[in-house]
Amino acid sequence: MPDETRTLRPAATAPSSSAASPDSTAPESTRPSVWTIRLVVVGIVLAALNLRPAITSLGALLEEARVGLHMSGSVAGLLTSVPPLCFAVFGVAAPRLARRFGPGAVVCAGMAAIAVGLVVRPFAGGTPGFLAASALALMGIAVSNVLMPVIVKRYFPDRVGSMTGLYSMALALGTSLAAAATVPVTHALGGSWRVGLAVWAAVAAVAVLPWIALVRDRGRARRDASGAPAAADVPALRITRSRTAWALACFFGLQATGAYITMGWMPQIFRDAGVSASTAGVLLAVTMVMGVPLAFVIPRLASRMKNQGPIVIALGVCGLTGYLGLLLAPAAGAWVWALLLGVSNCAFPLALTMIGMRSRTGSGVVRLSAFAQSTGYLISIPGPLLVGVLYQHSGGWTLPLGLMAGLLVPQMILGVMAGRDRTIEDETRVRD
Repeated sequence: MPDETRTLRPAATAPSSSAASPDSTAPESTRPSVWTIRLVVVGIVLAALNLRPAITSLGALLEEARVGLHMSGSVAGLLTSVPPLCFAVFGVAAPRLARRFGPGAVVCAGMAAIAVGLVVRPFAGGTPGFLAASALALMGIAVSNVLMPVIVKRYFPDRVGSMTGLYSMALALGTSLAAAATVPVTHALGGSWRVGLAVWAAVAAVAVLPWIALVRDRGRARRDASGAPAAADVPALRITRSRTAWALACFFGLQATGAYITMGWMPQIFRDAGVSASTAGVLLAVTMVMGVPLAFVIPRLASRMKNQGPIVIALGVCGLTGYLGLLLAPAAGAWVWALLLGVSNCAFPLALTMIGMRSRTGSGVVRLSAFAQSTGYLISIPGPLLVGVLYQHSGGWTLPLGLMAGLLVPQMILGVMAGRDRTIEDETRVRD
């Protein structure tokens, strides 16, 4: 991951800046204890492990769930569109909830919501209940996803890069583990897809425990729930006037579209090509696990470049090659296509890195991150649903794969625009 100076405030050099490190000037008595820091590390890792299994476990058993709930292909596509919708809708509420209750308490509630949603949804009795319980779990993921960087910055102001790397690694590990293990665990527990989906609730329940112990630390969290400086110190920004912000938001949305299509539909693509269900799950896991090493390599490389456009192009070319392979030889080259799509999906950590590099201040990063992620997730909603509709009405994967490959073209163009060496402050600051 990139170093903190380049990631959070590339144009700032004073390490004591309150905008960049709000806790660095705090009195010694207000700083968290060693025990608290260790507990936060455990909490962050366990929380990150639970931010994707609700999605990838369903992808591995999507066909069984679709048949068991008597879903059409279009409704199954709706299931794969629910995650970005929930992230866009519920993620917006996270900062306000954190200001009122403290980020630790909100993440604790988020982990509990994930556990309850995962244990309820397979046994909800029908498609509406399944969707409602899924939305509950995804609501917990959404608020936790938004607040993880806030907590990292609050407790580790001088180690944002290394802790973000740990968080990203745990997230990728949880993603790939659920993809690879769901089918074997389902078979080991009797073959019921309902039990195979519900078992991941236990992992979320364990993640609640360290956050319960941290909930009492609310007073300090209320002082600055967003990790940003006081309102009086925040420069007046009109982020919607920034071309870079819009390019980054659209780039984020298109890469999220590709990621959720992959998580929701890639196992089915392989299964339709004659690959077994368990192998299809492992192939998805291979795609997801590529994010573990590359989450460290790509951000560090990007932070050393003034323009991240070449990385954007390289990731896009990997994705185009992978989709072409899925179209021409899905089973014969399955492992190669899974690897290439895994590399392409690492546009996510690249987007997060560019968010940090396109602002000079910590407060600017908070605003740009909120705008880019909320807007981006809204953009990503139709993609997985459209893939399901095309799959149902065309009876094959030619049109869906054409759509996936076509979306990579504007993603590369917008990524190159977002990767230019400029900041949102230069584009949006309102001068008095």
